[in-house]
Amino acid sequence: MRAQLVAALRAVIVLTALVGIVYPLAVTGVAQLAFDDQADGSLVERDGQIIGSSLIGQPFDGDEWFHPRPSAAGDGYDAMASGPSNLGPTNDELLDTVVDRVDRYRDVNGLAAREPVPVDAVTASASGLDPHISVANARFQAPRVARARDLDVGAVLRLIDDHTEQRVLGFLGEEAVNVLEVNLALDEAG
Repeated sequence: MRAQLVAALRAVIVLTALVGIVYPLAVTGVAQLAFDDQADGSLVERDGQIIGSSLIGQPFDGDEWFHPRPSAAGDGYDAMASGPSNLGPTNDELLDTVVDRVDRYRDVNGLAAREPVPVDAVTASASGLDPHISVANARFQAPRVARARDLDVGAVLRLIDDHTEQRVLGFLGEEAVNVLEVNLALDEAG
């Protein structure tokens, strides 16, 4: 009995060291060598200050900015409370929220009452922290942003095109615009 207990204890110690220390250190080391930027969280710096991550959505208020998707994470864009609202497509609360968001989106962007609105403009992603919006969503917002910044709409549309991320491997997912990156490009444009 004692021999079995000692063997079991020895196995726990060895496996804890391997799986709890050696393996995580090895994976972290390989990630730092091969994917340095991604391993550190894809942090975005401006003037030596970290202002966000290109992988985590954050709020932008005001007409001079492209607005991100709505967030259901905590009180909104809370990376510590990432997750969806868990409301189903027939839930009255979700339907009322979407109707309100559609009306607000049309109002903020100067769209006609019957103008279609991109679905990502009025619904949160599964994580509640998606940093991307659809190209259609960005294009609907372009005239508002151009007016607020006193820029030519064509220049803003070119910025959208320049910051459109293509489909993964050319066929997975959809083209998307990273809100943080396009807003930073707007600041640099004037």
